[in-house]
Amino acid sequence: MTRTLGVVMNGVTGRMGTNQHLVRSVAAIRAQGGVKLSDGTRVQLDPILIGRNADKVAALARANGVDRWGTDLDAAIADPKNQIFFDAATTQMRPTLLDKAINAGKHIYCEKPISTNLPEALRIVKLAREKGVKNGTVQDKLFLPGLMKLKSLRDSGFFGKMLSVRGEFGYWVFEGDWQEAQRPSWNYRNEDGGGMILDMVCHWRYVLDNLFGEV
Repeated sequence: MTRTLGVVMNGVTGRMGTNQHLVRSVAAIRAQGGVKLSDGTRVQLDPILIGRNADKVAALARANGVDRWGTDLDAAIADPKNQIFFDAATTQMRPTLLDKAINAGKHIYCEKPISTNLPEALRIVKLAREKGVKNGTVQDKLFLPGLMKLKSLRDSGFFGKMLSVRGEFGYWVFEGDWQEAQRPSWNYRNEDGGGMILDMVCHWRYVLDNLFGEV
């Protein structure tokens, strides 16, 4: 038996939304025929791509074999065929969109962070729990080959008793003169809802919590 889940994918015309979440995740799951669960049920995804630029969204949908696309986010959230809301738009917009989706009874999966401040983030988490919807944020770094190998070594006792950990995390994004920078400006510009702490410490925290212990 195959079960189909409708997924509202908002903000997937950007670099990360397109490459990481659509092409390498949702489109790949669809291409392999869905995901087989332990009870034998197969779950297939039926995404609807939502964005502000109709031409860009339509082209992205065609390129990835997606039939459903549009620019009306409210209509997509209100559609009972869509059970999951995914958001990869800007952090500044996210709390309002998550509120709307949660209150509509949609399960949530979104990019990090869920807000630019702690009180608002806690409010959204509390709302999701009150409404009884499943919810989570991206924790993709846990599944990088190097960190998965590190976890297997830790679980095997290879390191013995670990008393302290030092980590270095980052990658080269280029300055933008001779090589085009490949990091969107809103990731690090405070006025656009970004900043080094908001952008990167989220990754640090879940890596430390899951590989070494609670902070």
